[in-house]
Order: sequence, then structure tokens, then C-alpha cells
Amino acid sequence: MTTEEPLPRVLVTGGAGFIGSAVVQSLLRRGNKVLTVDKLTYAGSLTSLSINDQSPLHTFVQADVCDGDKIEATLDSFKPDWIIHLAAETHVDRSIGSPRAFIETNILGTFTLLEAARRHWGNLPQETKQKFRFLHVSTDEVYGSARDNEYFTESTPYDPSSPYAASKAAADHLVRSWHRTYGLPVIVSNCSNNYGPFQFPEKLIPLTIVNLIQGKEVPVYGAGDQMRDWLFVEDHAHALHAMLTEGRVGETYVVGGQGVRRNIDVVNAICSLMERLRPSSGPYKRLISFVADRPGHDKRYAIDARKLMTELEWEPRFGMMENLETTVQWYLDHPEWWRPLLEKTVDITYREDQTAGPCARL
Repeated sequence: MTTEEPLPRVLVTGGAGFIGSAVVQSLLRRGNKVLTVDKLTYAGSLTSLSINDQSPLHTFVQADVCDGDKIEATLDSFKPDWIIHLAAETHVDRSIGSPRAFIETNILGTFTLLEAARRHWGNLPQETKQKFRFLHVSTDEVYGSARDNEYFTESTPYDPSSPYAASKAAADHLVRSWHRTYGLPVIVSNCSNNYGPFQFPEKLIPLTIVNLIQGKEVPVYGAGDQMRDWLFVEDHAHALHAMLTEGRVGETYVVGGQGVRRNIDVVNAICSLMERLRPSSGPYKRLISFVADRPGHDKRYAIDARKLMTELEWEPRFGMMENLETTVQWYLDHPEWWRPLLEKTVDITYREDQTAGPCARL
């Protein structure tokens, strides 16, 4: 009779955020022991993790990834087999107005975590050392704007447009250099725009939904003809797990949802869903408001995820419209989650006069 090998212990930074909470939930369903580390900024919410409160497999630690002493102590105590690094400042508009926080968290925070992980990994027994993985979750925005009919791959040159994208590009380079210089077993993931439940309502899809629910204007940059490759967050969580279990050390995997659409088409689709799920006295499309575009706005993102799909046999589970309806219904059903968050945040849309307004990262 053989004893089953225990599942990896996983430390998730940024685990109280949108993608992080979906990853934590996915890992717990699989039976992994998970430690969530989160600073709990405006976009991180313990309510996103509330369903895990009673799980004996889950632990939460409030910490800033820039706090080296706290991070090292956490690694020493928990002894993770995998680290999934999701902690980041992510909103482009905020990076234009306040870039310092993005430099500190996304670059210095990644450096601090890499050093703590290198120390932890170096002290592991040889057998455990071989199983250790550091998965750095990044964005397709590091590649800049794709040309018409162009799709990002793992070999696309970096060309970031915003302070946010530049900070993530720098973090990607740090992670790869820690592999090449020190041998740290890393994997880098560059994903397209995520959507789904528990997303802070500053990004296009959740902001559109909650504004429509409240009868507020839905601001759309320019003509809304920017194109994005939409990835449902649960599909993303499954892709990350596949990278950790089947991916090759030192490799990069781009992940997209095969859902390239214009922003205005996504907004119109949400309006149509709202008409069916919660009819109003007037058409929801009347609330769409076109505003001046922001500086450095990338025109098109699109992912060619063939490497991920071929090597790791991953693919999106459902289509864009099915997942979009699931998302709209979730926000309709859970105002107790998003209303308190809106009450304590400020508008951060870029305006030519530098005043703030309620818009999304489009």
C-alpha cells in the first residue's frame, strides 16, 4: 500500500484581490493548503475570501510584499512549495496619475519577494527543492498595442505604453533574471483582460454593470473601438494551475480567452443583458457616454495561446457571452459586496483637465 504524496502548499500574494481570490478558491477546491498574503489596499477585500473563512486549509496574513522581514518570516513559517505572485497595482488610470505606487509595489515588491523566495528555496532539502515553483502572473499590456490581425505570443517584443505596463515589464525581467542568474525555478504568465465575479468596479466590465444598476452614466474612452481579449477569471485560475503542474521551468505562457471584442461591443452586450435580466423604464444604452481618450491608450490586445493549449492541454471552458451573463447576474445578486467598496473609493479617470471622473480601464 502506497501513501499518497501531499499536495503542494501554496502561498498566494494578492490573494484577496480579484484574480487572487479566484486562484485561492480553485486551489482550496483541489485540496491544497493555501496561505493568502495581501496588503488589503482599496482593491483587496476580505469579503472576497469569506467563503474560505471556515476552511482548515486556508490561512490569511496581512502583509505588504515590500516588507522583506514580514515576507521572509511568512515563508519560514508556512514553508510553501509553490508561490503564486499576483500582488500588484493594476489600474492604468491610477498609474497615470500616481505612478510611484506602481513602481514600489510592482517592481520593488517583486524584487523583495524574489529575494525571500531565493533564500527559502536555497534552504530546502534537495527533493523538495526540485518541486518548488515561483509563478509570476503578469499582463499582456507589457507588449504594447497589437497591430490589426496581430496576436501576442511568448516571443512578442516588449513595448509598454503606460506606467502600469512598464512596471509589470520590469517585474517580468526581474523574475526571468533571478532564474538565469540564481537558478530560481520560475514560470512567467502574461494574461489578457480578466472579468468575472468579485472584480473591483473600476475596470470596464464591472464598472459598466454597477453603473447601469445604479442608473449612472457609463463612460467609454474615445469611440470605444479599442479591442481586448477577454478571459474569464476561473479559466485563468485553471490555466495557472496547469502551468504549475505541467509547465516547464523558465518558460513564459501567454493566456487569453479567445474573446477579442471592441470595448463598445462589450458595453452594448452588457446593456442587452441588463434589458433581459433587469428591465428598466428606458433603454440602458442611453447611459453610454463617450469621453476624451486617455494618453498612451493601446488600441488592441489579442493573445495567441497555442503554446499553453498545446503543451498543457488548456482551453477556455465557456464562451464570452455565457460568462458575461454569469458575471452580470453575480453583480445583480451581490450589491452587498460592491456597494461598500464604491463608498470608500474615489474616481480616477484620466481627464485632459486632470480632474477625476468615473471611468474604467478600457
